[in-house]
Amino acid sequence: MCPAASVSATDDLAQRGWVWPVDEVQLIRRYEAPAHAYGPGHRGVDLAADSSVRAPAAGRVAFAGMVAGRPVVTIDHGDGLVTTLEPVTTELAVGDAVSRGSPVGGVATGGHTGPGTVHFGVRLDGEYINPLRLLGGVPRAVLLPCC
Repeated sequence: MCPAASVSATDDLAQRGWVWPVDEVQLIRRYEAPAHAYGPGHRGVDLAADSSVRAPAAGRVAFAGMVAGRPVVTIDHGDGLVTTLEPVTTELAVGDAVSRGSPVGGVATGGHTGPGTVHFGVRLDGEYINPLRLLGGVPRAVLLPCC
């Protein structure tokens, strides 16, 4: 995972009460941390989605529009946390407030995802992190004796 300066050992991201942005969770592609800021990787997770997408946490729409030919919605949740959902069409405008679990828009086509799939990315203080950290989907590491 990409390190983030504001996350400490006592800051358990999974305790923030985030919800999945889709109703039925089916992970299509996992997060793959890049070796460096511009390296290859997968800076989020791809989820199977029906027609609707919802806000994973309360926040404000920071961006809603087209990026490289696909519709993107970005939500600023405060405390340095920002999510990106794509390809998602929306009628929300920049500055609109969203509550946790509220409808954000509909699944569209475009980008690297296949039909019926939404990409869910999260940045913490500008650094991409695994979204599953906010949903309790990344188990804590357990060190085992080797010999």
